[in-house]
Amino acid sequence: MLSSFVLEDLELSDLISLSCTCKFLYDVVNEYGWPIYLRRNERQSLYSPLSQVKYNTLADRGWSHSKFIARPLSRAWAGNLQPVLAVCSSRLLVAAGEIIYSYAIHDPFTEGHGTRFTYEGSYAFVHRIVNIGFDDGYVERFDLQPHDSSNLRQRVSLKRAPDKALHFHERDAVESMSYSRNNFLSLSSWGSVALTDLSSPSATTTTLHLGIRSWSSHLCMTASTPYAAFGITCTTSPTPLFLHYIFPSGMSPSASLALDSPHQRPSAVYGITKPPPCSPLGASDQIVVSGWYDGAVRVHDLRTSEQATSATGGPASLKPVLTLQDPWSPEPVYCVSCGGGSASFVAAGTARYSVVAFWDVRQPTKGWSVHAPGNDSSPVYSLILESSRLFGATQSRSFVYDFGPGVTRDTYPSVPPASHRAIDRHLRPMNDGINYYALKYHHNRTSIPVLRSEM
Repeated sequence: MLSSFVLEDLELSDLISLSCTCKFLYDVVNEYGWPIYLRRNERQSLYSPLSQVKYNTLADRGWSHSKFIARPLSRAWAGNLQPVLAVCSSRLLVAAGEIIYSYAIHDPFTEGHGTRFTYEGSYAFVHRIVNIGFDDGYVERFDLQPHDSSNLRQRVSLKRAPDKALHFHERDAVESMSYSRNNFLSLSSWGSVALTDLSSPSATTTTLHLGIRSWSSHLCMTASTPYAAFGITCTTSPTPLFLHYIFPSGMSPSASLALDSPHQRPSAVYGITKPPPCSPLGASDQIVVSGWYDGAVRVHDLRTSEQATSATGGPASLKPVLTLQDPWSPEPVYCVSCGGGSASFVAAGTARYSVVAFWDVRQPTKGWSVHAPGNDSSPVYSLILESSRLFGATQSRSFVYDFGPGVTRDTYPSVPPASHRAIDRHLRPMNDGINYYALKYHHNRTSIPVLRSEM
């Protein structure tokens, strides 16, 4: 018990020094120190505590030097699509058009290396329950059974059942979905909201109509006062981003808080997220990170007391505590995600040239951006940021940036050689057979050096 109290306050360098002192303290740090450190620095756990700390430390080093492996996950799809990503501990799903592509996640061959990905096959439309929103306004639940291991790359057809739909938005396309603590929320393109408590035997659904072009949603049921955040196109409303508090009796019918920007002009919010639990920004359920039409990523802290009262009787407003922007790109931000090295990074997918921008919130003026492999003119529609990887999707293909150690030819699915299509010919593998060329530049106002990713 005494060792736990002492080790609780030690940082990484202190634990390393202590473990090098003698065999007894080496065993103490292995048994108690590394598990305590991992609890304070929460990450996905794959290995023994010591190997996990080593992996996290090497991945964080890759983030701090913006060093990564860039990989496409497939050749270009047919047509220009607007894909969406979803990931869990066993699978990465890429929904593009009427097809859902499934990548299985496996344990690494070697402890201390990253997890491996294999392409399982696809579902049209699409042992995993998935909620899927369609352009006819239905949200339906599907059980994605495992693919036959002897017949990989197969396509499985699934039959829809609209009469058993979880939500229906009157044939208005489903624009955004969000899940938090057994509650599921869907938002249609013209502001129809449905919130269902999935833990309730009756699956009670609350509905709300925003009555305006809507783009994004974020549900947080872990906050002291649960809330749903909505991103809309701002025309007559004071801001394109606002919260509705959720009480035991249901969701507030009117906006509870407006998350403002310093610029009072028409705009839109296309992506909303929150940081991971151990982020330097603080309590993640009180932080809202959003991507705006003007190319900025804004961070609002709900804990601040500096809320301005509306003179027109509307909701109180809150200014951002941090604004992040690529000075070389005025393009709208279509999606945002948080995580990365030391859980301190924000990633933003922009509207053109397949650019993803990165900022470390501890050094927000030292951001950098990188084009997706293939460097096509597409927007980046979807991002998922983990501790050592970023998954993204353009209108043409999905891709990954891996900042962790031990990436090999077998870590990700192989991509067939370039076809006759020009968009595939732009993919340029490096000589190591692992990495692909990806153009990168720093957010430096004095110069704009363009580099190629290398590991």
